[in-house]
Amino acid sequence: MRILWKPFGFSRRLLQVVRCHPSESISLSALTRRTFVLRLRKAPSIFWLGQRQGFSAMPEIEARVRDTELFSPPPEVRGMTELDRTAFKKTVSVPVLKVRKEVVNRLMRALKRVALQRPGIKRVIEDPDDGDTRLIMLDPFKMLTVDSFEKAELGVLEELAVNPQLSEYNLELTYENFKSEEILRAVLPEGQDVTSGFSRVGHIAHLNLRDHQLPFKHLIGQVMIDKNPGITSAVNKTSNIDNTYRNFQMEVLSGEENMLTKVRENNYTYEFDFSKVYWNPRLSTEHGRITELLNPGDVLFDVFAGVGPFAIPAARKNCTVFANDLNPESHKWLLHNCKLNKVDQKVKVFNMDGKDFLMGPVREELMLRLGPSAEAKPSIHIVMNLPAKAVEFLSVFKSLLDGQPCCNERLPTVHCYCFSKDANPAKDACQQAGAALGISLEASSSVHLVRNVAPNKEMLCVTFQIPTATLYGNRALSLATEEPCPEKINMFKRIGLWKNSCSARNRGSTVSKQLRR
Repeated sequence: MRILWKPFGFSRRLLQVVRCHPSESISLSALTRRTFVLRLRKAPSIFWLGQRQGFSAMPEIEARVRDTELFSPPPEVRGMTELDRTAFKKTVSVPVLKVRKEVVNRLMRALKRVALQRPGIKRVIEDPDDGDTRLIMLDPFKMLTVDSFEKAELGVLEELAVNPQLSEYNLELTYENFKSEEILRAVLPEGQDVTSGFSRVGHIAHLNLRDHQLPFKHLIGQVMIDKNPGITSAVNKTSNIDNTYRNFQMEVLSGEENMLTKVRENNYTYEFDFSKVYWNPRLSTEHGRITELLNPGDVLFDVFAGVGPFAIPAARKNCTVFANDLNPESHKWLLHNCKLNKVDQKVKVFNMDGKDFLMGPVREELMLRLGPSAEAKPSIHIVMNLPAKAVEFLSVFKSLLDGQPCCNERLPTVHCYCFSKDANPAKDACQQAGAALGISLEASSSVHLVRNVAPNKEMLCVTFQIPTATLYGNRALSLATEEPCPEKINMFKRIGLWKNSCSARNRGSTVSKQLRR
């Protein structure tokens, strides 16, 4: 049984609707639905006030206004693979309120809740029967009868001497009036997932279509262009991200093939060839989060810098930046974007393998900044945003430096990104990083959930300070077990590991344990 609201005047008539076969001999109102006829009878304790005769000032708005298909495209478009915009024409009935044209503006503010909101449709139209009045189109899902007005709305209607009676208006919908999700849901096979979201990269809509959507890929691409101002090209990823250069193969589904684009993120501008470099707009918040951790004068090593979303904001914050990327295209656009954002004098750019960058420029700079003669004591951060492989590069930090260990507060802080499919992704990420370093990080690290990449797959950032015993290795341990000279005593006092009461043997054991933490 379905319940049908049949408004009339200021009353509601509740009718019980029973489906029956057309061959049954019954006296019926002229109400036919698909291939069956609806038999109307009085619901218990409700009496029938009568039928609508022709066009009434307070029209019957049937249960179809509750139907989600009211604003769906015609069913004939199902299975369409080449976009035919003319096939999306449809006429629907919507409630309208007749008002004097001089009160329209004031009334629209009061009726914002119930006014019809559809793409490309004017909510106020001329009354074909009276040039001095206008028709305000209302949302049929919210306006069933006059009783659907809220008290405040009715108060404004009364104040402006507007009759609250509703009329019915036949509204013609076209392709321009449907949303992209409504179009794709009508076209794709019933029950299939609908692609309505995408990553926007400048003028490019980047989609990740599933197998069942591929027969409709060109139509989907064109709909994305039509329904999103500023989008002139739609592409689909056809392969996984290449771990070497962090780019992927893509297919242009519709629109122009120009992949040179410009994006604006966190008040910085980036230009690049999207087909040759890595860029993910979903990491905008993460780029900002890391930048907030930096203070002017800090040092940032960006091991997998891409086109500069970490390096450039850091440089604008007056940090000293060393940025590296193996991809020659990323290196080219990184240089370009540094100049574009006027930080080219603050960023040293490298085109090397991440391991070579760590063992070369990073090691050399750390030796200078962490050595005993270094005066300035800025914080040092190392960002490793290559979640598929960054953990594998952590082993480079083991025994990376020579010489006397520095004090703990000056040790570099690493922000290493990784993926996890574990039930406890934070713990798993911490264990991945610890295993690569050969230590436990559970008590000395923090884990930040960056985003959900796929069902049961998370992207995380593990942040930790490299332990002295890891960074200096055997050198730190050997210094701890030797009978110290005055210089070594001063060094151990500086890093907080000296106790006068310790014998050389016990002192070595104590220092070794603390260094391993």
